[in-house]
Amino acid sequence: MINLTNFLSIFIANWKLNGNIEFINEYYQKLSINSKNCVVVCSPSIFLNRLKSDNNNLFTGAQDVSIYNEGAYTGEISSKMLLDEKIDFCLVGHSERRKLFNEKNETVKKKSFNLIDNTIIPVICIGETLEQKEKNLTKSILVEQLQNSIPENSNFQNTIIAYEPIWAIGTGLTPSLNEINDVHSFIKNIDNKFNNYKILYGGSVKASNSADINSLKNVDGCLVGGASLKVDQFNKIIS
Repeated sequence: MINLTNFLSIFIANWKLNGNIEFINEYYQKLSINSKNCVVVCSPSIFLNRLKSDNNNLFTGAQDVSIYNEGAYTGEISSKMLLDEKIDFCLVGHSERRKLFNEKNETVKKKSFNLIDNTIIPVICIGETLEQKEKNLTKSILVEQLQNSIPENSNFQNTIIAYEPIWAIGTGLTPSLNEINDVHSFIKNIDNKFNNYKILYGGSVKASNSADINSLKNVDGCLVGGASLKVDQFNKIIS
């Protein structure tokens, strides 16, 4: 398993349902990695075995995984299969999975447990909707998600938490820097066991705001969506 303490910051590119062979080849030719940072590219599963690199700071991540380890589950990919492909990270509980595919905290917990059991680091995504934010429910929602999504075998060495306010994803809206820092501080102090967890921010991260976000005391990196599809922008973010 990757030693997360070796890196100053962690940046994860989530390509979502995008990319092809030509895109990947060009992207990796132009990708420029800062030696102090950990960079993870999460592609659609069909391309995972093409995201190989000799760079010690560049890793491959999956966008999802099955709750099952094996069996008659057509179309599923298990954590053991990801391990065979030398995948080091996997997004779990992304807001799109929760909303569009009705994934619950308990499902996120099962997936994360299996990933850790197979020495793959889950990136467990949490966040509130705009309606929840406007009702001042942000903190209670995050507590509920963490309490029910983090498996028993999780610790700061094998798990990453990503705070992605749903209302900021793909909208161009972002919380203020103070809001981001305060929420990350809140997450780290929900329970003593979260004090040393790496907490990433996700939600309309782009080249123009990433440096300010990543400079915050309680932010350990960024989960990047749309901006990660433009390698020139992503290079600025991870630099």
